[in-house]
Amino acid sequence: MPPLLRPARLADAPAITELLNLVDEIEIGRRETDLATVEADLRRPDVDLERDSWLAFAGERLVAYGLLWDDSGNERIDIDHYVLPDHQEAGEHLFDAMQLRAVERARGNGAAKAVVHLHLNTRPTLDTSLIEARGWSVVRRYHVLQRRLDRARDRAPEAPAGVHLRPCTTEPDRRRVHQLYQAGFAEHFDFQPRTYGQWLHDIDAERLDWSLVWIVGTEELGDTGFLLARDDRAAMGWIRSVGVLREARGRGLGGLLLRQAFAAFAARGRDTVGLGVDTANATGAPELYGRNGMSLHYAVDTWEAVLT
Repeated sequence: MPPLLRPARLADAPAITELLNLVDEIEIGRRETDLATVEADLRRPDVDLERDSWLAFAGERLVAYGLLWDDSGNERIDIDHYVLPDHQEAGEHLFDAMQLRAVERARGNGAAKAVVHLHLNTRPTLDTSLIEARGWSVVRRYHVLQRRLDRARDRAPEAPAGVHLRPCTTEPDRRRVHQLYQAGFAEHFDFQPRTYGQWLHDIDAERLDWSLVWIVGTEELGDTGFLLARDDRAAMGWIRSVGVLREARGRGLGGLLLRQAFAAFAARGRDTVGLGVDTANATGAPELYGRNGMSLHYAVDTWEAVLT
């Protein structure tokens, strides 16, 4: 019997969170998905839950979940897909529906094709042969890194002479971080330009603790970098993004921002901090994180399909 499919609702967030944590336990050995993250995804302004979300049930048990969104307003479409390993048929049904919807969304943007991206653990619960048969392939790899923290060791750093480091406390500061993000990440793989309002939603700004966001700069160049972290994950403190403008790289500003974040999380009693990085990043980020004591937690592949 084919699985029962229906759209997700916000009220389904606890059940979706439980499913994602079951997948986490299989793929990375522990539960790392929080309810607030799932709720934020379901509230995305570029998601119509009736048409862009899918739940698959075996009887009353939720066994697969999919979500589709459109950051680009053009051909690029993103999807999330989660399935329990013994319910691959349900995962296939989700893919059929998601691919059709991706093409529909891209055509609605005026694009001739849909370039669809999906992030999967390198050892996923999904049988990837099922999507390879549909023309999907891996185009990028990301590492999720982590670092143990120690309150005695991880102290707030002193900024060198000529360098200023300040928390993001005002609305102008927030807008400056947005500008630095857009400029610093423009050269990165998969970057999508975002307005200030879109970016605020992306980072779930209403629930963000802005005391965990810092701006760094120099007397010569002014504000040149930022770090945005959050402390609402049960598993670990999380550094969402670190960026330094090209003209200011190589001056130790990224390391200064990292040490500031380590100290802040350690002072809060956190024992671990994590972040994600593109392994092909050409700005030196993987080396920076390694020099500052971060090591591999698990790896994620970006899969791509071009649908017409």
